[in-house]
Amino acid sequence: MDARPIHQERLYDDLAWLMPLISPPEDYAAEAAHWRTVLRAALGGGRHHVLELGAGGGHNFSHLTADFQATAVDLSPAMLALCRQLNPEVECLPGDMRTIRLNRTFDAVLIHDAIGYMLSETDLAAAFRTAAAHLAPGGVLVISPDRVTESFRPPEVDTVSRETEDSFVSYVECTWDPDPADTTVETLMVYLIRRPDGLQVELDRHVTGLFPRATWRRLLADAGFAVTVRRFPLAGLDRPYELYVGRRR
Repeated sequence: MDARPIHQERLYDDLAWLMPLISPPEDYAAEAAHWRTVLRAALGGGRHHVLELGAGGGHNFSHLTADFQATAVDLSPAMLALCRQLNPEVECLPGDMRTIRLNRTFDAVLIHDAIGYMLSETDLAAAFRTAAAHLAPGGVLVISPDRVTESFRPPEVDTVSRETEDSFVSYVECTWDPDPADTTVETLMVYLIRRPDGLQVELDRHVTGLFPRATWRRLLADAGFAVTVRRFPLAGLDRPYELYVGRRR
C-alpha cells in the first residue's frame, strides 16, 4: 500500500482548475433561487450591497450578482481568480472569514458551504463575529451548512462525471467520521482525469466541521443574531435544504 500522505484541500490550490468541471455554476441555479427568496424577504426590493465570506469560485454567488451589489472574500488565491473570471463585476478581496475586517457594513452577509471549514466552536464563533462586524443593526446573515450532526449518516458517497473537448473527469467523494467524539469529519476525494495521453489520478483530503443545530443557534445568538431556519426542497438531497437566517440585533 502507498503510505504517502494525501495533501489537503488541493481543490482550492493546484486542482482549482477542476472546480468548474465537477461543480459548474449552472448546477447552483436552484439553490441560489432559495437564497434570493430569503434575501428579498428580509431586505425587500432594490440593489442591496451583500458580502460573501468564503466565496470560493463564486458559483452560487454568480446567480445573485445581477440582483445585488456584491463583494466577495476568500482565503484561496486560486478560488479568488476563478471568482473574478466568473464574476468580473464583483469586488474580490483576499481574507479569512474568522479575522477579516473591511471597516464597512453591508445589508447582508452570506456564507455558503465554506462555513464547513470552521472546525471548532471557536472557529465558528469567530466567523459569526466577522459577519456581525460587517452588518448594521437589522442587517441579515444567511448561512448554508453542508451538514449538521442530526442529519449526518456516514459514509456519504457522491460521484460526478464530466466530459470536455479534450478530457473526461470522474470524481468520487466519500465523507466519514473517524472520531464521533470531536467536531470534525473527513472527506476523501479521488479525481480520475482521462486525456488523450493517458489517465491521471489525483487524491485530495478535506477536514470539515460538524455541529448540532443547537450549537449553530447558540453561537449565532451569542454573536448578536436573532435566528430562524428556512427549509426548502432541493433536487438531489434526501433531506430539506436548510438556510440559517440571522437578523443582526
